[in-house]
Amino acid sequence: MSATIAVIIFIVSYIFIMTEKINRALVALSGGILLLLTGIYQWKDAYTNYIDWNTVTLLFSMMVLVSITKKTGLFEFIAISFAQKVKGEPVPLLVGAAVLTAIGSALLDNVTTVLLFVPIILTLTKLLKLPSFPYLLTIVFSANIGGTATLIGDPPNIMIGQAVDHLSFLSFIIHMAPVAILLFIIMILAVVFLFRNQLAIKDKNFVHGLMEMQADTYLKRTPMLYQSITVLTLTILGFLLHPIVHVELTTVAACGALLLLLLTENEAGTERVFEDVEWVTLFFFIGLFMLVGGLEKVGVIDELARGIMWLTQGDLTYTALLILWTSGIFSGIVDNIPFVAAMIPVIQEFQAYGMANLDPLWWALALGACLGGNGTLIGASANVVVAGLAEGANQRIPFIKFLLYGIPLVLVSLIVATIYIYLRYLLPFQQTL
Repeated sequence: MSATIAVIIFIVSYIFIMTEKINRALVALSGGILLLLTGIYQWKDAYTNYIDWNTVTLLFSMMVLVSITKKTGLFEFIAISFAQKVKGEPVPLLVGAAVLTAIGSALLDNVTTVLLFVPIILTLTKLLKLPSFPYLLTIVFSANIGGTATLIGDPPNIMIGQAVDHLSFLSFIIHMAPVAILLFIIMILAVVFLFRNQLAIKDKNFVHGLMEMQADTYLKRTPMLYQSITVLTLTILGFLLHPIVHVELTTVAACGALLLLLLTENEAGTERVFEDVEWVTLFFFIGLFMLVGGLEKVGVIDELARGIMWLTQGDLTYTALLILWTSGIFSGIVDNIPFVAAMIPVIQEFQAYGMANLDPLWWALALGACLGGNGTLIGASANVVVAGLAEGANQRIPFIKFLLYGIPLVLVSLIVATIYIYLRYLLPFQQTL
């Protein structure tokens, strides 16, 4: 009976999260509270066993770092300066926006990056009288592909990195960045080809407005600017040195956030910084962990693991490819965060059934979840953010129109990822048998 209740609560919550009729954090937390009220588990269990506070703290710390840095105008300065460097040419502008978004998504996180860059791109396209859709589409794709490359780039990667101790920041770069770069190049070539007729300036006078903008006016040359750049650089360096110094990523991020708060207290103000933190996202994660914890408590996760093992007969190749395509397809239909939250304990359970080498499964899950998010407007958090910002600027992205470009990209991405995983991980493993 308890298993039925937990599954019903999870499915109903999932449906509401998909439809976005009610705030998703409120839905997830309500589902978690219902699990408590129905006696599926106690609050102590949720607090100590099921809510991943490492992931929540890491996200919070990065939000604080970016919130303070954003106040310096650094991100706007970079975007406008680049647009002027390419003299407002549509194709270089699109490629540049894609590169900046991908790099930002890899080093910060994709949700934060699109929040910073979309308003700038909307301003630039309006100024140059260019269609915004190709640029917004490219930003979404770049954010999800760029976020695939590092541990902190996309929430699913953060969750996987926190769940598996030996998968460090450097591990994600080594294993995920090569395929992410390849897919990024394929995506750029495809977008430029598909929108080549729309990427043209109709009146050169529109460029003058851009060239007359003073990028320096956005940059606040105060001590906070240099403090933000220094601490953000040190934090990322700490992530890279994690295998050497053996300090947890969460500790590095928390120390960076706290140090920058202390240094900028007089200029930024802790209260004002905390107001900019995406609390809805953090509480969504907490509620989500509680929902998945309910499934774990009643044994549903264990049964799911047995089902996958039964389908693949414990074969590493079949299991990895099944996880890749399943996560890619599901992440295109719904937000990839709840799917990954449900799959992490499933993969961990495989070890109990004698599967020793789980790394290909983790990379398959990460690639499927991050790349599958490009499928629809609700496939990833970054997509939803971009759609909201665009609608607020009267540049609504039609769901079906996005779908026509997103689905083909996901299929190509999953095919490339399949070849990559097979050649890099599965074929060498088969040869050792």
